[in-house]
Amino acid sequence: MRIAGIDEAGKGPVIGPMCIGGVLAEEERLDSLKNLGVADSKKLTPKKREHLAHQIRKYAQKVYIFEVSPSQIDELRKVMSMNQIMVLGFSRVLEELQPDMAYVDAADVNAVRFGTNLKAQYAKKLPEKSKELTVISEHRADATYPIVSAASIVAKVRRDELVKELEKRICIDLGSGYPSDPKTKRFLEDWSREHGTLPDFVRHSWKTAMNVLKEK
Repeated sequence: MRIAGIDEAGKGPVIGPMCIGGVLAEEERLDSLKNLGVADSKKLTPKKREHLAHQIRKYAQKVYIFEVSPSQIDELRKVMSMNQIMVLGFSRVLEELQPDMAYVDAADVNAVRFGTNLKAQYAKKLPEKSKELTVISEHRADATYPIVSAASIVAKVRRDELVKELEKRICIDLGSGYPSDPKTKRFLEDWSREHGTLPDFVRHSWKTAMNVLKEK
């Protein structure tokens, strides 16, 4: 049986893309992933995550990361909620991996609803495959299922790489990218003051970004 784990990194930040990671493995390989010591990516150091991401690719049958840019998020939010965007993104990963069973970290307050919506979206693209698919959607799945932990790790490592590339490009420390980070907030305010707008790697539809532009 082909088992997939799916999780996202970067749903909440005002800066940078969102990365939705998917890891596919044969059922008999799941113990190997567990033995690597995969865990919720937020509890691991960046160095540990990078090491594990490399190991995960050795044991997985397939690894796929779907990247959603800030401008794509802004455009989609004009016509749908963030939860609907998550369903679309997770479905794209499912379409790529085509597992028999998928464990997903629910990106909705109602975990069961997220799983139902995800399977329905998948069925639009691959109706026959969806009939054979079982989706297990739970909150904190990345702390419960090693296959989801693995997906969480590869997604976080990729997002961190992309944010580092941004920092190199503009030679500024962006902080974590989250609205609550003073360093991130200061960057937005300084950039807005200097340029009269915000760069394309910022999610303009976030309240933090809107408030900074209003203050300008």
